[in-house]
Amino acid sequence: MMSLRLYHEHLLPPTRLAGHYLPGLLLTAAIALVAVSIGALPAVASLGLGALTLAILAGIVLGNSITPAWHRHCDHGVQFAKQRLLRLGIILYGFRLTFQQIGDVGATGVVIDVLMLASTFLLACWLGRRVFGLDRDTAMLIGAGSSICGAAAVLATAPVLRADAGKAAVAVATVVLFGTAAIFIYPALFALNAHYHWLAFSEKSFGIFTGSTLHEVAQVVAAGHAVGPEAENAAVISKMIRVMLLAPFLLLLSAWLQRRAPRARGAANAPIVFPWFALAFIAVAGLNSFHLLPPRLIATLDTLDTWLLAMAMAALGLTTHSGALRRAGLRPLLLALVLFLWLIAGGALVNLGIHRLLG
Repeated sequence: MMSLRLYHEHLLPPTRLAGHYLPGLLLTAAIALVAVSIGALPAVASLGLGALTLAILAGIVLGNSITPAWHRHCDHGVQFAKQRLLRLGIILYGFRLTFQQIGDVGATGVVIDVLMLASTFLLACWLGRRVFGLDRDTAMLIGAGSSICGAAAVLATAPVLRADAGKAAVAVATVVLFGTAAIFIYPALFALNAHYHWLAFSEKSFGIFTGSTLHEVAQVVAAGHAVGPEAENAAVISKMIRVMLLAPFLLLLSAWLQRRAPRARGAANAPIVFPWFALAFIAVAGLNSFHLLPPRLIATLDTLDTWLLAMAMAALGLTTHSGALRRAGLRPLLLALVLFLWLIAGGALVNLGIHRLLG
């Protein structure tokens, strides 16, 4: 049904196609306008509420209050903002970074990301089956979403497992719930740690911690932005490394399924979705490292990037529906909660330990 719908969309004339996406794009742009305007107020900024955080909050409120008719008219544009504009925003974010900054994250960030991915996914598989009594596919999908890159990892892993759409929806719901909560929890943890000096986190190392443990790319950007520019840059770089681990993860999972059971052979041959936007992000950062573009153009691109990311955050909020979380049930939510606690507590220990060994 989905492919048939997309096929018919491509047959629409340009004016109809624009009208298809325009209502949702206008809605996300309006939310972004309000969020950027309010986020620029000194009183609001002092609370750590940036434009991206405000955009996702407003989106959640509207997404759970507007009528179904609004959803029907705006859905295509909202999904476009959530997927395409987010990726374009991440690519343009590369103009805020240089290879020197990426090199500063370096081997430390890669080792941390690999350890967090492996430990979180394996923990999900064990707890999901042995403790919470979930089926293999649901446990693996929740583990993939928590350990790699949220909903994108769930949707990329589902065809490899040949999982039902309902199980993928449950996994996405858990990722959205705890990842959205983390947008507000992580900056609060940073502020508390800065006050009480519990752990040896600088703004940069806390950014690496954020990128290596938070679910979605959008959530990482919002949480890092709320902490500070150095944290945001390190968080995005760390997250991009983690996102690029999706392809080898899917290849390893396919090989494991093929060895475990012949019936999984068809699943192992499912196409692997590689996150090309992560490579484009690195290419743009590389271009920016040579300082070839005039500063005024870079400033314009940064402003455009903020708007694109704010629209993507608004779209993410608009598609966070309370009904999906209710339908998920208690056991998947409990598994996702335990993984969330591991990502925070275990992630902090892994980050500090690797920084001490390799830093």
